Amino acid sequence: MSPEEMETRIVRYGDLKPCRTAFIDAHTPGSDQKENFTIIGGGVSESPDQHVHIKETPGFNIGAAGQPPKCRNSLHSHTTAEVFFVLKGRWRFFWGRWGTAGEVVLEEGDIFNIPTGIFRGFENIGTDYGMIMAILGGDDAGGGVTWAPQVIEDARDHGLVLGENGVLYDSKKGQSLPEGVKPMPLLSDDELKAFPEPGNEAVVRDYVARYWDMMALAAKRPCKVIGETALLKDKPGFEVEFLTRGSIPETAYTLQAHEILMVMRGHWKLSWADGEKVLAPGDTCAVPPGLEHSLAPSMSGEASLFRAMNTADPAGPTWVS
Repeated sequence: MSPEEMETRIVRYGDLKPCRTAFIDAHTPGSDQKENFTIIGGGVSESPDQHVHIKETPGFNIGAAGQPPKCRNSLHSHTTAEVFFVLKGRWRFFWGRWGTAGEVVLEEGDIFNIPTGIFRGFENIGTDYGMIMAILGGDDAGGGVTWAPQVIEDARDHGLVLGENGVLYDSKKGQSLPEGVKPMPLLSDDELKAFPEPGNEAVVRDYVARYWDMMALAAKRPCKVIGETALLKDKPGFEVEFLTRGSIPETAYTLQAHEILMVMRGHWKLSWADGEKVLAPGDTCAVPPGLEHSLAPSMSGEASLFRAMNTADPAGPTWVS
C-alpha cells in the first residue's frame, strides 16, 4: 500500500465536513446549531446533505457530533450500539422517555457505551465548541433512529417533517411529503412502555469508562474497553481497546480484523513496508486487514488512542452475560 493509498483511508480532524441538517431537530431551538459528521459508513443521517468521508464499512460506522455550548441532541433510541467518547469539551448525557431517568457527565477521553433500546440525548455543557466521536453498530448503523414523540412534534412546529421513509422534508425550503409518503408515525403509549427507564445505578457502573482509569490500565498492555471480557462487557459486533505509550511493542504486527484508529491525545506514527503516516488528535484511520504495520507515539508527552476492531458477533441489542 502506497502512502497515497493510505492517505485515502485517513480522515483528518481538520478535513471533517459537517452537516447541519442531518436530523429532525435541525430547526428546533436549542438543537439548531449542532453539526453531524459521518466519517466511515453511511451512518444514520436523515439528510441527503450529509457528506460521507469513507463509504466502505468494517461492520460498524464511525461518526462524530460537534456542538457549541448549551446545544443539545434530542432524545432518540438505537437498536444497535451507540458508543461515544469525548474528544473535546465537557458533555452531559441523559436518558429516559423525558430525559429524566438518569444522567452522567463525561470529560475528555471518557467513553460511554449507551445501552440499546433506551431514549438518550446529550448536550455540551462546556465553555467552548465540543466534539464527541461515535462508534455505531452495524453496516447500516442499526437502520436509523427512533425519536421520542415530542421531538417529532417540536420539529413539525419548526418546519421539519420526517417521512415514514426516513427522509426529512423542510417546509422552509418549500419541500413537502411526496405523494404516497406519510409522516413518520408517533410511538403509541403501549409502544413507549417497551423503552426502559434505567437509573444511574443501572447504567453508569457498567457502561461508562473513565480516561485516567484506562490510561493506568493500558500502561503495559492494551486496555480492553468494550468486549466480552472487557471493562464494559458487550458484544456489539466490534471490540474497542485503549492504547497509550507502552501498550504495545513498536515491532510490526498483523491483524485479520479491520482496525480503526481514533487518536485521542498526542501524535502517533503508523508505519508499514511502503511508508509511514503520522496521526494527530481527532484523526481517524482505517487500517485494512492483513497489512503488517507498527504503531507508536511519534513524540514525547501524553499519548492515547482508541482502536475498534470488527468481530464475528452480529450487531444487535446490548449484550448481558
